[in-house]
Amino acid sequence: MSETLVIEGAHIATVGGAEYADGHIVVADGRIAAVGPGPAPRTPGARRIDADGCLATPGLVNTHNHLYQWATQGLFADGTLFEWLTGSYEIWNRLDAQVVSGTTTAGLGWLALSGCSTASDHHYIFPSGRGDIAAAEVEAARAVGIRLDLARGSMDRGRGQGGLPPDGVVETLEGALAATEAAIDAHHDASPESMTRVAVAPCSPFSVSRDLMTEAARLARAKGVRLHTHLAETVDEEEQCLAEFGCTPVEYAEKLGWLGSDVWFAHAVHLSDAAIARIAATGTGIAHCPSSNARLGAGICRVTELLEAGANVGLGVDGPASSELTSLSGEMRQALLMARARKGPQALTARRALEMATLGGARCLGREEELGSLEVGRLADIALWRVDGYGHDVIDDPVVSLVFGPAAPLERLLVGGATVVERGELRTVPADAAARAGRAAHRTLLKEVTR
Repeated sequence: MSETLVIEGAHIATVGGAEYADGHIVVADGRIAAVGPGPAPRTPGARRIDADGCLATPGLVNTHNHLYQWATQGLFADGTLFEWLTGSYEIWNRLDAQVVSGTTTAGLGWLALSGCSTASDHHYIFPSGRGDIAAAEVEAARAVGIRLDLARGSMDRGRGQGGLPPDGVVETLEGALAATEAAIDAHHDASPESMTRVAVAPCSPFSVSRDLMTEAARLARAKGVRLHTHLAETVDEEEQCLAEFGCTPVEYAEKLGWLGSDVWFAHAVHLSDAAIARIAATGTGIAHCPSSNARLGAGICRVTELLEAGANVGLGVDGPASSELTSLSGEMRQALLMARARKGPQALTARRALEMATLGGARCLGREEELGSLEVGRLADIALWRVDGYGHDVIDDPVVSLVFGPAAPLERLLVGGATVVERGELRTVPADAAARAGRAAHRTLLKEVTR
């Protein structure tokens, strides 16, 4: 049983509810027991946290990542998505469980330091005979102490079948489905307090067969888990879908049973008005990854139109190899700036960007009843940001300061009431150990390639 905590003196942005300029949060047994204005009610035996000068928000929720890519940052820096993937696959096909353990430790440690309490990792590279990669990732995530949504990916369409990845890195249809089901059975925890959930996540229409997409949807619904994939990321993808399937990516997804409230897509940059309407009408979620889309020159997601249509949108940092150490907190600012570059200064507000990074992300992962807002009964995943220092102390609105200003120092990150970050330092896996694990993974993988 965790200790009782009382957080006092913070500006509290509950997200989805009220804001309190000087408020309190009481945490008991890993959940929020009270939240409101002014000092906390008398709570004997509680440990008090003085949050004066801080903004309290829900812990941020990362809806799309590829943690294994920590080991291959900075490569193919000027390539398109397809060029970048083609070169990267030649390296990624040497992944093993030890490398993934290192990249997961480094990547989740970095995310925690940017206020992230829950991260969805889309892992779809499973070379044969290189250890239990899913188990290595789950174990590393538990050590770091933030919640992991393991989107167990798959590919069965190599170059021999007209896909992008080398034939040696793809699985068979039967093998991919069996391994995905095994990962669900081994690691998925559907309880409200869960630290690990598993989603079914074939990689993308250009690396996955029609049969795998269809059967993956059936498997997910039989198991009661969610569905995830990349979709509509680039113009190249749209052109390929039109040429090969005679329809757009969203139309293709709908034909295969891939629209619904249990589905969220990564990127969704190139959407027509009709596609946006179908996504919103079906309750399908979108993981918006602005920095990665810009880095690869893929375009800018039509976030304003999606939100206006009533679609649910969360934020994702995507893989470190396509966004080089992007922080999840920084994606709020990036999303806001890109939306305004397209549609003007009312296109996205600071508070809407914060909602995307918290409650919007929780909705994408099907956890909006547990995460994403600071309400009584919610899990105590709480970020405290210092907004009283240099660069922030001249912005009177703390939420505007967080989103518009420089990276705010993270005073504390709680996950289920347990401290993961305190005063900008990891308290679970030390930051220097996480960094060493990432460097070792990089050196091992690149050494494998040069042999």
